Order: sequence, then C-alpha cells, then structure tokens
Amino acid sequence: MVYIGIIGGSGLYNLLENPKSFDIDTPFGNPSSQVEVGKINGVEVAFIPRHGKKHTIPPHKVNYRANIWALNSLGVKRIIGINAVGSLKEELKPGHVVIPDQFIDFTRKRDLTFYDGPDVYHISMADPFCPEVNNALYSISRRIDTNSHFGGSYVTIEGPRFSTRSESRMFRQFADIIGMTLVPEVNLADEMSMCYSVLATVTDYDVWSENPVEASEVFKTMKENEDKVTSIIREVLPVINSERHCHCKDRLKDAKA
Repeated sequence: MVYIGIIGGSGLYNLLENPKSFDIDTPFGNPSSQVEVGKINGVEVAFIPRHGKKHTIPPHKVNYRANIWALNSLGVKRIIGINAVGSLKEELKPGHVVIPDQFIDFTRKRDLTFYDGPDVYHISMADPFCPEVNNALYSISRRIDTNSHFGGSYVTIEGPRFSTRSESRMFRQFADIIGMTLVPEVNLADEMSMCYSVLATVTDYDVWSENPVEASEVFKTMKENEDKVTSIIREVLPVINSERHCHCKDRLKDAKA
C-alpha cells in the first residue's frame, strides 16, 4: 500500500524509480495529471505535480479536490506538499527552508471542502499540520541545510498575481511566508483525516522589501532550490513511520453536524 503522497514540482519525477502511471477518476474531475507511483530511496510514494507535468495550471485553477481524492483512493495517509513561497520576514532569506505550523487563508474563489452537503462536517483546524511529519521534515532539512526554520504562519493568497506593497505590509504583521497553493490543499487533506505537512522553500522577499517580485527571479531560485528539496525528500521518507500516533487520523471524530 502507498502511504506517502507528494504534491509538488516536476523536478521530483527524476527521483521516482520504475514509476507506474495511474489515471484516476474522481467525483470532482481530473487531477492535475496522472498519479505516478514509484519508489524513492526504497519507499513507495504517489506523486502528483500540482501544476501539471508542464506547469500549465495556475494556482487558482488547480483541481485540489481531485488531487487529494486521487491520493486518498490509493491508500495515502500522509502527504508532503512542496511549495515555493515568498518571505515576509528579514531573517527568512531566499534559499531558506521553512516548515510552517499555521496558515491564514486569503483565497476567495476556491472549493474549500468535500462536504458541500447533505453531510456537513466542521473539523478542527487549530493545528492544521501533522506534528510527526513536521518534526521529521525539520530534523532532516536541518541536517542538510542549517538555513532551515521550524514553525511560522503561511498566508495563502488567490493569485496568480503577486501582492501589492500595501497587502504585503499588512500580511507581514501576522504571517511569515506567503504563497498561492497551500489552501485548500491542507483543508482537504485534513477532511480526509490524512496527515499533511509542507516543505516550503523561500524564493524571494515579498514586496514589503524594496525590490518588486518578478516571476523570473522566483523561477531562478526555485531551480537553485531543487537539489536541496530532492535531498530532503530522499532522506526524510525512510524516517516517516506508516503507523500514526498524531491527532490527524481523528479529525472527523465528533465533527459531523
């Protein structure tokens, strides 16, 4: 059974050993691409490139519900999301790694839940990320790169545009990093009682800083971070236990209205 799923950049394709492709029909349409299942460092994983194989799906058009449903249908219980983010704090520099433990949602038009009725669930999101997977990610990332940070808030914006300076200064008051793809991915994984954690790599300072964000700068730093991300993923997978002792598996308990 595949118990770990990865949602992220296409660079991870090169890590998969003997991958098999699966077309998975979901009640919500097609996932971003076929789900690739193969081994990384001896651990079987299921992988979906969030923006499609050729990065053709913008963040506000990703079919997050289909992606999470597809992974869950394969038996995945723990998901690692790989996200490129902007920094809202001086000490979180481009190239650094952040393992957030909170988020703030500033999206506007996304499908945020599987429970549109008649079944209604109100799950607790006080602690949205898996503490076990978070700890494993931080331990390994710190070993590989000392510029790794544990904790912090990820503010998710709708995209695909970047923030205005006023927005960035506002976000900076209560968050640490900013991106466009965490929500509703984390919501939906939690609604499936799956573990979810993020490996976030800082690509730039958001526009509270002097220099405006440019897409070319973001993609350049993303490419530079690719080797670091793949190293962390290779090393962390064998230490993530399939047996869960976290609260994630109990999110639906007593949540039905």
